[in-house]
Amino acid sequence: MNKNKNLPSNPQGLILFAHGSRNPAWRKPFDQMLKDVTKRGDCQAVLAFGEFMSPGLVEAAQLLADKGVKKAVIVPLFLGGGLHVRGDLPKLAAQARAASGITLRVAKAIGDDAGVLTAIADYSIAVTRPPTSARRKLS
Repeated sequence: MNKNKNLPSNPQGLILFAHGSRNPAWRKPFDQMLKDVTKRGDCQAVLAFGEFMSPGLVEAAQLLADKGVKKAVIVPLFLGGGLHVRGDLPKLAAQARAASGITLRVAKAIGDDAGVLTAIADYSIAVTRPPTSARRKLS
């Protein structure tokens, strides 16, 4: 039985996969993103990191399996599809599948999505303009 009544009995899983850092403060925006996804999405979501931070991808998949998730999507939070996305991630995903028993699908990296790139371009253009009271609050 799900503790969150908004989730289906066999929820979809989501793994937000980021690089990781030795600096604990680096993960703050990712923690905020996870809170937002958890609040607005109808899935079981977890963060995973490629290095330096926990949980790793295998551990994250196991966390979802422990919650009854059978299928999950891994979203690489990378702007470019470099070595970590094209080399490390497929190997880690295979290990996570084997360890957890979850069916995992790897989505394209966020930087390969036109909407994400447009949002970054919009932000970049906006910061060149004089600040408004609304933007000052965000800084």
